[in-house]
Order: sequence, then structure tokens, then C-alpha cells
Amino acid sequence: MVDQETEKKTNNEEKETEEAHAYTPGLKVKKSTSVTKMRRLPLLGEVFVEEGDTVKHEDIVARTEISGDPEIVKISMIMGMEPEDTPRYMTKDIGDKVEKGEQLAFYKALFGLIKKEVKAPVTGTLESFSEVTGQAIIRGSPIPVEVDAYIPGKIIEILPREGAIIETHAAFIQGIFGIGGETHGEIHVAVSGNDEVLEADMITSEHTGKVIIGGCRVT
Repeated sequence: MVDQETEKKTNNEEKETEEAHAYTPGLKVKKSTSVTKMRRLPLLGEVFVEEGDTVKHEDIVARTEISGDPEIVKISMIMGMEPEDTPRYMTKDIGDKVEKGEQLAFYKALFGLIKKEVKAPVTGTLESFSEVTGQAIIRGSPIPVEVDAYIPGKIIEILPREGAIIETHAAFIQGIFGIGGETHGEIHVAVSGNDEVLEADMITSEHTGKVIIGGCRVT
């Protein structure tokens, strides 16, 4: 019985050791290596570079547009009429572009003594109108999405209507995780070795806008 418990304990310890190794990242630091980056749009769009081109990190390699947010306009309710009667009073057709504050529908009665109108709450395109609900949908202006090269280098492959793959030679320092979006800056090594702790007082105003390389951890 003792032998079984000892064996079970040993197996558990081995399992814990394996799990610990599984979550221990093998961080790499290389003085010079080949780095490739795929720069891809979230939707199909237009690619501005060709294979063999040399690019800087700020160069735009591809661009697309995503649909703007929908805005619901309760035209029938505002006009005080039935949904099926509303289309005849619309001053814009489906597919028309409208500016914020521009008239969408207009109604007058009793020789002009009663007037009602509906104005566009946003700039966009009149996408649809429902004769069941009496509501119109204005689709906001398209939102441009651009993808830059991110790294200086050479275009080694084009992804048709999506983006490109860029290759460069660079120093490579791998971290555990990242916070925030992509950024650029001058590299500054703040420690003398990878076993040195990066203390708060080691970061000064001269490091503003720079990419700081620390050691084993940050306090």
C-alpha cells in the first residue's frame, strides 16, 4: 500500500513538472536573423505594393473599407402615420447618400398648416425602409482600414487583395506577452545583461517614445 502511494505521489510530481515545462516559454534572443511578417487586411481590398519592392515601416501596403454602423430612424412614428403610407412622403430613395440633418421625409396637411419632417441623424447611405415597421436604416460612412508594412524590408510575396509578406534582417528579442497595439521607436538597452532586473528608477524622461529592452523582469 505504501509503495502504491509513493508511486502515485511520484507520478503526480512528474506530471506537475511536465505541466510547468509546458508553460515555460523558450524565449529567444538573436543578434541577427531573418524576420518575416505577414501584413493582411481583415477584408478583401487593394494592395499597393509588388513583389520585390522595398518598403519602410510606415509605408501603406494595403487598404480596404468596412461598413459603417447602422442607424435606425423611426420615420413612420415621427411622421405619425402608418408604415405602408410612409414611402410616398420619402424625399430620398434607397441607395441615396445623405448628410446629417438632411431631409429624409416630409409631410404637410391643411394647406400647409401642419408640417412634419424627418432629418437624417447621421451621414451615410439610406440602406433600407420597412413598410412593416416604418423604420429606415442609414448605414454610416465606410470606415477606412489601412495596413502598414510594420517593418522595413523587402516584399517577398503578394497576397492578392489581402496584403503582403515582408522579409528583413534584424536583431530578435522575444518577450512573453504584449500590451497595446503595434508601435515603433528607437531601441534603448537599459540593462547590462539578461539577468538584470529593470527597476522603475532606471526609466527616465530620455526614454520617452523609445522601445526599452530590460532584463529578467520589471519591477
